[in-house]
Amino acid sequence: TNLLKMKNKIKKILITGSSGTIGTRLFEELLALSYDVIGFDKNHNKWNSNLDKLTIIGDLLKKEDTKKIPADIDIIVHFAANARVYDLVLEPDLALENIVTTYNVLDFTRRNGIKRVIFSSSREVYGNKKEIISKETDVNIQLCESPYAASKVSDEALVYSFSKCYGIDYIVCRFSNVYGMYDESERFIPLMIRKLKKNGDVEIFGKEKILDFTYIDDCVGGVIGCIEKFDNVKNNVFNIASGKGTKLIDVAKIIKKNVNSKSRILIGNNRPGEVVGYIANISKAKKLLEYMPKTSIHEGVKKSINWYRNNV
Repeated sequence: TNLLKMKNKIKKILITGSSGTIGTRLFEELLALSYDVIGFDKNHNKWNSNLDKLTIIGDLLKKEDTKKIPADIDIIVHFAANARVYDLVLEPDLALENIVTTYNVLDFTRRNGIKRVIFSSSREVYGNKKEIISKETDVNIQLCESPYAASKVSDEALVYSFSKCYGIDYIVCRFSNVYGMYDESERFIPLMIRKLKKNGDVEIFGKEKILDFTYIDDCVGGVIGCIEKFDNVKNNVFNIASGKGTKLIDVAKIIKKNVNSKSRILIGNNRPGEVVGYIANISKAKKLLEYMPKTSIHEGVKKSINWYRNNV
């Protein structure tokens, strides 16, 4: 009954960055649950023409473009961002764009009296700290490792300030290395799948580097939990991840085995601006959202490889 009550309140959902990896998957899943969903992205959705018909094309850097969005939205899920950590080290202007787009989205909610926002933040806000397991309260902004991390810290601060000043309720989800379908980027797993298929030498940066890889359906399941339970758990921050760490070298070996690769895996040093170790403590999400990631790295990698085989 709680779920039904919630559904009655939240009917119409806007997803920014709806043509991206997580946005596309969330969009599909919410439509399957019979929500009224609108996308907003600067790019057309190349994965799903049905979603593309429901997508407003616009640039969130231009405040003017937010006028294309209908005002009767119950909740905004703000995913739009420049999200490649290393790219933002090379091009820090891209980090400033993240802050401007988040500001413009929040200002749109303020001007239109929209009272609910879900924001996608990142494990990058924890920076490079000694203790690799992080719970939500472990942020120390002096540990910021990169312009990308700084942009997410800034975005979160804007969310909290708009909540206090203008009564906009929020949930912040800190994602961690999401992988799976709809991702052709240079991120670690899709990159490794492409390279290992070619059987050439593959270099990994960081011998001891251990990260928390989250299969896309687990990530999206966490966001849907936030939407369905929003009014009960609002004004909270949640780590949405697998809660388990896997060494990059081990992920590469799992992929290598699954694609029958002949590649040699070489190990280089860490690159600047990249976090060396991170595992999410997800006990808060488990408790309040009843969040339960279901996909092991072995299973998730297999699913991803199958998806790439059939779609890319």
